[in-house]
Amino acid sequence: MAEPYPEQPFLTGNFAPLRMECDLQDVIVRGEIPRDLDITYYRNGPDPQFAPRGEHHWFAGDGMLHMFQVQNGRVQYRNRWVRTAKWKLEHGERRALYNPFNPLDNDPLTEDAEDDGLANTNVVWHGGKLLALEEGHPPFEIDPQTLESKGAWRFNGQLEGPMTAHPKMDPTSGEMLFFGYMADGPFGKGMTYQTVNASGELTRSDKFQAPYASMVHDFITTDEHVIFPIFPLTGSLERAMNGQPAFAWEPDKGTHIGVMRRDGSIDDIRWFETDPCYVFHPMNAYTKGNKVVAHVMQFEQAPLFPHLDGSPPDPEKSSARLCEWVFDLADNSNGVQRRYLDDVTGEFPRLDERFVGLEYDYGYYGASTRSDDGVGFNAIARYDFKTGQRHQYELPEGDVTGEPVFVPKSPDSPEGEGYLMSIVYRARENRSDLAFFDAENLSDGPLALAELPHRVPFGFHGNWKYNA
Repeated sequence: MAEPYPEQPFLTGNFAPLRMECDLQDVIVRGEIPRDLDITYYRNGPDPQFAPRGEHHWFAGDGMLHMFQVQNGRVQYRNRWVRTAKWKLEHGERRALYNPFNPLDNDPLTEDAEDDGLANTNVVWHGGKLLALEEGHPPFEIDPQTLESKGAWRFNGQLEGPMTAHPKMDPTSGEMLFFGYMADGPFGKGMTYQTVNASGELTRSDKFQAPYASMVHDFITTDEHVIFPIFPLTGSLERAMNGQPAFAWEPDKGTHIGVMRRDGSIDDIRWFETDPCYVFHPMNAYTKGNKVVAHVMQFEQAPLFPHLDGSPPDPEKSSARLCEWVFDLADNSNGVQRRYLDDVTGEFPRLDERFVGLEYDYGYYGASTRSDDGVGFNAIARYDFKTGQRHQYELPEGDVTGEPVFVPKSPDSPEGEGYLMSIVYRARENRSDLAFFDAENLSDGPLALAELPHRVPFGFHGNWKYNA
């Protein structure tokens, strides 16, 4: 018999696991979904199969994929757990066997078990494969129609070490660029930089050492450069073995950001330094002459993780705002020019993916516009870099949005002409919608809502592909 889930922050409200798989042939739609939307949208997030062992962190749940096939104004829905080795072993035993953030608490049954991760953070389509991702392991291949789990994918055995959950797709070449951290073992400084061509073949694989062991969730690319941010959210095997925080905020180490030419060598990485800060997710970056400009959602300190002494993060410093970084490659100093662009807090930044690594005009993110809301992102924002203006749509009180994802109206339409999609939690009804917006008229509200009869728990990232 499955045990009840404990009353912990990441197991209640819309963080609570869904614990079910289902198919809906025809989702109820209010409004009218544009007929030119002919796509399938996939969203990934954690959904712990069983009550956890000890304290539970949001990042530690089993991966669950939600699929929305949008065609002819209709929506079909399907969700499935990613059947990793962990999921299958626990499913057979009907209880949690792993504590992903404290391996010392794992059940003895796990000692000789295969480890292919959680696959719970992102999902991308590249080289004809749908890949579920998390940053500590190789990608996990999924059938794009059925969501059947196929298993770890190592690019025909060529991939060594883990792969980030946030690869970047070059819009011109179709190349996928990615990195891995702690590539030489748990809590080590080793990192990798790798590339895969449009056909899905691994074409480059390099290793280098970071300034210190850090949780490196994401990175940034331009058409000419790669940027590796190392923030003082440090990892320590010694701490973990002593029952202390495996990952903790250690601001005295400062922030180090490596910049490398894409056609260059890892030996030529130039390390810039700045005050302690943290970024889970950049929006985009571009190279302009001798300068690299990056836009990121910057925290003053890392949220969700403790200080070295175990104390919680300062809530006043644990919200992100849109920030611009400028690296002057012609300057002999290794400083970073930083300035905030927006005064509202937000996260999950996205853009028109046809402009990844290029100069661009528009970005999108979940935003908090009501300081007393207290439940998460109550608005979807569109930021215009030409004018410095933010346009937004605020949700009804209590409702919460996730990551907004942009779909162009057509492959050749101008930047920003298209649609935004976002999963919205309807708090009063305790269920979720997939909302569709005209990206150029966001403040007018949704064009259509695909209404699910159940919740989609708070999760992380999603992407879409054209229907074949």
